[in-house]
Amino acid sequence: MNYQKHPSAIVDEGAQIGEGSRVWHFVHVCGGAKIGRNVSMGQNVFIGNKVTIGDNCKIQNNVSVYDNVHLEEGVFCGPSMVFTNVYNPRSLIERKDEYRDTLIKTGATLGANCTIVCGVTVGEFSFVGAGAVVNKDVPAYALMVGVPAKQIGWMSAYGEQLALPLEGQAEAACQHTGDLYVLNGNQVSRVKA
Repeated sequence: MNYQKHPSAIVDEGAQIGEGSRVWHFVHVCGGAKIGRNVSMGQNVFIGNKVTIGDNCKIQNNVSVYDNVHLEEGVFCGPSMVFTNVYNPRSLIERKDEYRDTLIKTGATLGANCTIVCGVTVGEFSFVGAGAVVNKDVPAYALMVGVPAKQIGWMSAYGEQLALPLEGQAEAACQHTGDLYVLNGNQVSRVKA
């Protein structure tokens, strides 16, 4: 075993967990999960069978990553944030064949207690504020807050708000890295320093 596992954690046979990952208290990883290197899974985390988690992700306490949720590299899942995989669940109606794929792209932050409704893509290095409810796709670098989540700005890959309007033509530099961020219409791209 090339990862750390607390004695109270359950890792089902067949689960793939990368080198340097940490599986903390009361975690359950199902047998079909594919988890990358240096992933931290905090207390009481659940990882489903049809889940992929990229390298260097941090999944804080009390997060359930259900089937059909896919995290790319470096995703931060804040404490008690929520994923779903059925859009219109009913206890009396079986809908496992209706799971919707959810993709969280590289470097995205999902704040504490936010909810990601299934079937969306959350863009690279976007930032979902604490308690927000995301029910539609999120652009790369977007700052999203509220219920339902609305975009209020743009974030750098470093995690600082950029001085850019929501739409138009503009540029802003990250004070920490010197990277340039270019707004073209309603999309931001990064030019590394």
